[in-house]
Amino acid sequence: MPPKTLFKSHLTSLKLLNRGKVRDLYEIDAERLLIVTTDRLSAFDVVFPDPIPGKGQILTRLSNFWFAQMADLLPNHLVALPLAEVLPDPTEREQVETRAVVVRRLTPLPVEAIVRGYLIGSGWRDYQRTGKVCGIALPAGLELADKLPEPIFTPSTKAAQGRHDENIDFARVVELLGRDLAEQVRSASLAIYAKAAEYARARGILIADTKFEFGLDRAGRLYLIDELLTPDSSRFWPADRYRPGINPPSFDKQYVRDFVEAIGWNKRPPAPRLPAEVIAQTAARYREAERRLLGE
Repeated sequence: MPPKTLFKSHLTSLKLLNRGKVRDLYEIDAERLLIVTTDRLSAFDVVFPDPIPGKGQILTRLSNFWFAQMADLLPNHLVALPLAEVLPDPTEREQVETRAVVVRRLTPLPVEAIVRGYLIGSGWRDYQRTGKVCGIALPAGLELADKLPEPIFTPSTKAAQGRHDENIDFARVVELLGRDLAEQVRSASLAIYAKAAEYARARGILIADTKFEFGLDRAGRLYLIDELLTPDSSRFWPADRYRPGINPPSFDKQYVRDFVEAIGWNKRPPAPRLPAEVIAQTAARYREAERRLLGE
């Protein structure tokens, strides 16, 4: 039976604070929020009109799994509160119960914490131009998708919806966060990536790169927030199809990116409609990532 699709949540019992590219954010009280992960899909920072069935539930299950796996490295924003206490109306609860989480209300940091284990995407373009990625010098002669000598922390700005993030060097992160917090974020990001990459590799997935989000509580304690190690925030490659020099297939929305590039979309709103085959193939890639990482 196919999963129910949710493009936009409608909860009247809670105050809607924001609709992001994928997530709807509601206020529970001064200390807690409700995050609903929809089936919306964005590419090139534009939200598409066609949802990907089951995507929000997969992202939620994967994030919850990874948050639990990384709890020994860093606390996360999840609050162990039954959804029925937040949404007593069964109709509202049914709408979001497989895709909603209760979280602490924290102050997000103004940077995207990105770790790269392989040379691809904007990192590859930076390397071709400068021989560096976010100010980090790399060996000469690396190929597209090459495994890096060691994972690197390559942060970016956090742009408003509809605008593009920009890669920055660590010195800029220090300016934004202060040295102690910047070093804490870098250290935590590299440790989380290393642990996740080892786990995923044993299950046939290479994590080429991934993005982390962090927030602070009132005492200044650092938390993992948002989503964690999902196909939306990471580039997952099948290990058995990887080789340097080519852009490997991936378990994420790359199928959509390839389609819209092929039809010549200018990457500005409105996004084009997606054919049924593109929707189905994209959904299959999300399901396969979950199957490999979490089992059947």
